[in-house]
Amino acid sequence: MRRYHRGGVPALLPPRRTTPMTRRADRLFQIAELLRGRRLTTAQQLAEWLKISPRTVYRDVRDLQLSGVPIEGEPGIGYRLARSASLPPLTFTAEELAALAAGARMLETWGGASFASGARGALAKIASAMPADKRATLERAPFFAPSFHVKGEFSEKVDTLHRAIDDHRVVSFAYVDRNEAATERRVWPLGLVYWGARWTIGAWCELREGFRNFDVERMQDVALHEAFPDTEGRRLADFMRHVEAKPR
Repeated sequence: MRRYHRGGVPALLPPRRTTPMTRRADRLFQIAELLRGRRLTTAQQLAEWLKISPRTVYRDVRDLQLSGVPIEGEPGIGYRLARSASLPPLTFTAEELAALAAGARMLETWGGASFASGARGALAKIASAMPADKRATLERAPFFAPSFHVKGEFSEKVDTLHRAIDDHRVVSFAYVDRNEAATERRVWPLGLVYWGARWTIGAWCELREGFRNFDVERMQDVALHEAFPDTEGRRLADFMRHVEAKPR
């Protein structure tokens, strides 16, 4: 929009300020995006991610539902976007593109061949659907994770453990802890945890009859065995509750 001075020279109006309504529209779109392709997401999770109160989340979700966005769920349980939902194509900010590039490059270095392949494939798909300027931003992201110091056998272990978790298979290995005590273990692997240049695996340990964390670098002679049963009290959710209950 233009206005003119007396001499007829055009002058641009000052940039329009972002109004609360504009910010709320952005937030509503963010909520729909966060619910896309996920299982149940609680209002508390959305509130933490968006830096708003759970009450605001409840109001926004209700307004989205009333406007026709097919959000399923209810307060106290969680929400998800119906599979039939159709949203505009994904868009990314410069910060989001930088985060994607950094995360993918770290996985390529530290995640084993399976994770590395998945990270490269995901980035390629995202890049192919972007305008040229966004694609260039993604490719030029100045974040790197050199791999020359990562041993091939370590990557193979991560791949093996990843496969064991996916297939619910028992893993055996020789283990030397920080006190140099050596043991032979058989575990039910539940999840891999990345600590920055170090992986641990959370598992149910048959020897200790309880949940344990193991440093992947200290695991030797890793082998896969039979499938383990889905047992109440020994699932990933149980492991996470066990970890959260530990004194800090």
